Amino acid sequence: MHFTKIASDPASSARAGVFTTDHGQVETPIFMPVGTVGSVKGVYHRDLKEDIGAQIILGNTYHLYLRPGLGTMRKAGGLHNFAGWDRPILTDSGGFQVFSLTGIRKLTPDGCTFSSHIDGSRHTFTPENNVDTQRIIGADIIMAFDECCPGDADEKYAEKSLKLTQSWLERFCKRFDSTEPLYGYSQTMFPIIQGCVYPSLRKQAVEHALSLDNGNRGGYAIGGLAVGEPTEEMYRMLELVCPILPDDKPRYLMGVGTPANILEGIARGVDMFDCVMPTRNGRNGMLFTWDGIMNMRNRKWAEDFSPIDPKGTSFVDTHYTKAYLRHLFISGEMFAAMIASEHNLAFYLDLVRTARQHIIDGDFLRWKESVVDRLMTRL
Repeated sequence: MHFTKIASDPASSARAGVFTTDHGQVETPIFMPVGTVGSVKGVYHRDLKEDIGAQIILGNTYHLYLRPGLGTMRKAGGLHNFAGWDRPILTDSGGFQVFSLTGIRKLTPDGCTFSSHIDGSRHTFTPENNVDTQRIIGADIIMAFDECCPGDADEKYAEKSLKLTQSWLERFCKRFDSTEPLYGYSQTMFPIIQGCVYPSLRKQAVEHALSLDNGNRGGYAIGGLAVGEPTEEMYRMLELVCPILPDDKPRYLMGVGTPANILEGIARGVDMFDCVMPTRNGRNGMLFTWDGIMNMRNRKWAEDFSPIDPKGTSFVDTHYTKAYLRHLFISGEMFAAMIASEHNLAFYLDLVRTARQHIIDGDFLRWKESVVDRLMTRL
């Protein structure tokens, strides 16, 4: 994986770049649709490519490990073949999912034992077998196995959590560096910077991760944010961490977030984002637009026969009306969730493409400040 910075905004830390994998190039800043079990909910891969413009999608190690399982994944030749997706894929290590299983998982220095949410069976993730699992899934970019510390944790717990994450990172890197990809194309890995909202811990996390970089680290992820801490604390941590991460590698803010969060993250130097919000909120009738947020269940749209979003880039935006989409939601039709998900994903990709162009043009910060509040207005 190779990253090239193309432009920087003179008034902020925003930057535009491109990274290359064996499955293609990705222009940054980028939003990555979440395809937890190998599919982005309710959206055809054709539409992801041609209508939405997705350049890279995510898979989740925890879910794919449990179902369909590693045997099936290996026989299929990896997730690209299994899902029929020929562009880049990134896999989360599953750490966030495992540690969300409160009451049915046990942390030890060796790893994490947990019960499947599907059938209650017991499993263990260690840094070593997590590398092996992500090798079998075959993503272009794999994430280190870490503990996702809650955003409201006290400093004592956050420090203990970070030490565990650092120990696991050392073992993860050792295993990654001593193994090879399985399917004839290269893989890279990102360490995850933890440390909750404590500056000294975040700095320690960066220093430790950099000490393990032997050239095999394609970029760096920033985890443990948007998990319960105030939004301003998230921004403060980004302002601390991004400047001390390598300038020649992409920075990935995990699990974030709203359109405003993304623009604020870009302004602080983040290159990559993912979040379930476009599809999850879309399935519940929430649409993001350049003019604000629409709740498509509201009575006000019942006889509004104008296009869903005249400023939208997706086919669904101008082909269907607000009244029709509201009717589908009120009727409980699955087609409503499909239309809304496609719209929201197309909007998110349009958001980062537009941000990228303004970075290249040199007026990103001024543009960002002119649109960010409007994006979160309720229509």
